[in-house]
Amino acid sequence: MLETVLCVDDDPITLMLCKKVIVKANFGKEIIFAQNGQEALDLFEKLKDDNLKDGAQVPQLVFLDLNMPVMNGWDFIEKFSLDTNSAFKNTKVIILSSTIDPADFNRAKQYNVVSHFLSKPITVEMLEKLKEIYS
Repeated sequence: MLETVLCVDDDPITLMLCKKVIVKANFGKEIIFAQNGQEALDLFEKLKDDNLKDGAQVPQLVFLDLNMPVMNGWDFIEKFSLDTNSAFKNTKVIILSSTIDPADFNRAKQYNVVSHFLSKPITVEMLEKLKEIYS
């Protein structure tokens, strides 16, 4: 079981479903949320500051939607890979999207931080397979 999982999506129903499925699959102890890429980056910046002070728990895994307002998933990945990830080298991103565009799959392969590209909705079965990798 992972200590902390971050779910980034602008849809509150998707976030609720992620939480329920992660809990049901016993996949993560703590589940935190962001509604867009900018909120997620802000959270990582705060964690970077907090981690120096009190050992705040850093997400090992980020479930990331691609299509969001303010900052989409691609912009998050770009900034996280360049600016933020130096402090979070053990954090991996799993794109969780409804897109079926092959160009998105190919684009995701360009980023070392992206470990998987999965189709929505998240399921217990998906998490059972991921447990084998992340446990």
